[in-house]
Amino acid sequence: MYQEAIATPRLESWPWHLLGFILPVVVVYGNLVGGYWVVAGTIVALGIFPIIDFFSKQAAPERVAEVNKFAWNTILTGHSVAQILVVSTLLWRALQDGGQWTTWAAAASTAMSSGASGIISAHENGHRKKGSPLWWLARLNLLSVLYLHFTTEHNHGHHRNYATAVDPVSAPKGRGLWVHLGIAIPRQFPSAWRTHSERGRRGLRNPVFHGLLLQTALVAGIWYWLGHWVMLAFLMQAGIAIILLEYVNYIQHYGLRCEVGERQTTMHSWESLSLWSRWTLMELPLHPAHHQKSSDPIWALRSHPESPQMPVGYYGLFWPCTIPPLWRRLMDHRIP
Repeated sequence: MYQEAIATPRLESWPWHLLGFILPVVVVYGNLVGGYWVVAGTIVALGIFPIIDFFSKQAAPERVAEVNKFAWNTILTGHSVAQILVVSTLLWRALQDGGQWTTWAAAASTAMSSGASGIISAHENGHRKKGSPLWWLARLNLLSVLYLHFTTEHNHGHHRNYATAVDPVSAPKGRGLWVHLGIAIPRQFPSAWRTHSERGRRGLRNPVFHGLLLQTALVAGIWYWLGHWVMLAFLMQAGIAIILLEYVNYIQHYGLRCEVGERQTTMHSWESLSLWSRWTLMELPLHPAHHQKSSDPIWALRSHPESPQMPVGYYGLFWPCTIPPLWRRLMDHRIP
């Protein structure tokens, strides 16, 4: 039975967030060892973590007085570096195994880390100062999943329009996940393109076009130098990672609506206080706080108990979300 959120303050510091490295370490090990180990990341992310999440205590963070910013930034840097290692080991595994089942299992497993470690760190780092080292790491991570337009669309589109009908990734009440994926993913690229066009960078000068060229060159280079099996494995992990990202976007604002031009509040984002999701997903479940001030780093995020509360964390909601009737039964009555 899903538990209700209890905003009991809990004194926390950065070491708990080292738990987020479990998944990339497991995936790297599985890709290097091969055999049945290539499914380890998928089992951990979609089997073990949801169970832990289901039974995880829910608590609001209370930060220690002295924030160790170096440690927090090191964690973010570590996730970005881990993403490159994870994808690199997938390419190596695909080069060794070719079209065998282990290649595709490794691609799926790698995607779990790409979605839960690589893209989430890219989301956090993408809010840093443009041109800073962490910002460039965000670009590198997004390149590894072929989603370079995400930073533009998220920072300048989603944060301005979330919970409105204009936002591609804010799902209205009643829309199922699979329908939403078919709507949200195609709409974000042209939306990001328009953002730059409206600022005077049109046509061949549009940064979204530059990103598309870079991604195309990367895929072509992998095909040319490493072969078509490696390229297909890379594309598979990127596709699944994007689906995981859009799953997160879907649950963060599902059913919470306001009119275009209306001021969004903490009531327009779902919050989860699951310790497991918070610690392993870089405080992403404290989403209302992120939307109140997107420039705040993860160590500054706080709970907003007045926000609508998820019954469990992001991992625990994954399987119910894949079954739309079950999802609606679980969540619709919780919508304010």
